[in-house]
Amino acid sequence: MLERVPTGIPGFDELCGGGLLRDRSYLLSGPSGSGKTIFASQFIVNGIEKYNEPGIIIATEERPQHLREHLAVFGWELEKYEDENMLAIVDATSTKIGLPSDERYIDVRPFDVRSLLDQIITIQDEIEARRAVLDSTTSIGFTIGDPAKFRVELLKISTTMEILGLTSILTCEVVEGQSDAISRFGVENFVVEGTIVLYYSKLENTRVRAIEIFKMRGSNHSKKIHPFEITDKGIVVYSREEIF
Repeated sequence: MLERVPTGIPGFDELCGGGLLRDRSYLLSGPSGSGKTIFASQFIVNGIEKYNEPGIIIATEERPQHLREHLAVFGWELEKYEDENMLAIVDATSTKIGLPSDERYIDVRPFDVRSLLDQIITIQDEIEARRAVLDSTTSIGFTIGDPAKFRVELLKISTTMEILGLTSILTCEVVEGQSDAISRFGVENFVVEGTIVLYYSKLENTRVRAIEIFKMRGSNHSKKIHPFEITDKGIVVYSREEIF
C-alpha cells in the first residue's frame, strides 16, 4: 500500500483517496488570485500542526515577511513555527530584485537550480522536513527562458525532493483566459505525480472558485470540478458539490 499524506484541507483529501502520495511532487496551477499560495501554505501549516511534519516554503515571488503577514490573517503563526524549527522559509525573491535580506535562508546568487537544491538539502538536514512548497515555478521558468531546459531543471527539483523524502507542491501560474491551459510553459505537468487546478471564473457579476484534480497517478480521484471557498481559517473544499 502506498502511504498517503493528508493535506488536512477540509474536503480535499476525500477527493483523492485520503491525500497525496508520500515523497511525490504535485503541481498546483491556477490564475492569479485563485488561492494557490493559500492552498500550498495550508498544506505546510497542517503538516506542522496536525501531523508533526516540518516543512519548507521556497518563496520565489513574495518576500517572506509579506508571506508571514499575508498568512497571519488565517491564524497561521509562521514565525512561531520557524522558531520551533518546524518551518524554514527560503527567500528566493529579494536578491532577484536587488534587495538586501536578513532572512535566515537566502538564495543569494543569481538564481540557479543547483544553489536552490543545495539550500533544500541543507534545510532538510537541519529540520528533518517532510513537506515542501515551491511558490512558484513560473518565475523560474521566466529566468531559464527555454521550456526544454526548464523541464529538465524542474525534473531535477521534483526528483531531488522525492529522494530527500519530501512530499511537495509546486505552484504554477496560468494566464487568465487560456481556459484549457494547465501550466504556463506547457511542460510543468510532465514532471510531477499529479496536477491540481484551481479556477477563479467569472459567472455573470460574481467570481466563483473551483478545484479539479486533473491527474493523480496511483490515486482513484474525483473527475469532477468542485467548488471551494477561502474562509478566515483557510481553504474549504465542498467535495459533495459540483460546478456545472
